[in-house]
Amino acid sequence: MSLNQVLPFVSSVIMLVFTVSVLSRYRVRRKPQFLFWGIGLAMFGVGSFAEAYFSLIGWSTPVFFGWYLFGAALNAGWIGHGTLLLLARRRWVHVLTGLLILGSLVTVLLMLGTMPLLDASGFDRALPISQQYRTIMPAIQDGGQVRLTTPFFNIYGLVTLVGGALWSAWLFLRRRVLPNRVVGNVLIAAGALAVASASTLTRFGVGQYLYLGELVAAGLMYSGFLVAAAPATQAERAQLAEPAPSG
Repeated sequence: MSLNQVLPFVSSVIMLVFTVSVLSRYRVRRKPQFLFWGIGLAMFGVGSFAEAYFSLIGWSTPVFFGWYLFGAALNAGWIGHGTLLLLARRRWVHVLTGLLILGSLVTVLLMLGTMPLLDASGFDRALPISQQYRTIMPAIQDGGQVRLTTPFFNIYGLVTLVGGALWSAWLFLRRRVLPNRVVGNVLIAAGALAVASASTLTRFGVGQYLYLGELVAAGLMYSGFLVAAAPATQAERAQLAEPAPSG
């Protein structure tokens, strides 16, 4: 069994535990950010499971559908939007929520239209799917318009997740309260950057680091979530009640 067969499986297990933890918080608190985080993390997990499936078992058209739609296209946007919902309580955020859902539905339709055009005749189980999906999917001009959607979701997700995490870390650092949330948000940002860097390398033909990047991202983000979610002490809650320093 090769490393490329093991890493996606480990990532999918971590993301399953992570997803359950986040959705459990949504069930208790009913805050929308937990719902969007949970859905996005579940999508990430579907992508990791699909990669493990391709490496261990072989080609499957439905699994490819899940891998590209949830793993390659949508997950970053949904995770990042959860962070935006946490930080911004404005009406325009509801507009973005509607656009995200609408864009996701359009992406589903485009993906369904692409499925009959797939050519998996050259699929090689020994290679990561990230290194060969371009030869399986049709070009944009030949019916692969779904490819046009992935940059929007990925860039939006990267900006909102990394930017939001670092902004939160800065706010807590500036007020000198809840150091665990500073560390937790930095870990989450580092995890998002890890998978984004690995994905960027894949686009330039260097795909052998994607599974490692996904595993590092899953570990860092879950660790960051656990660290940031630690309950505040009574003294820390009192500090939070104090006005933020000016200047």
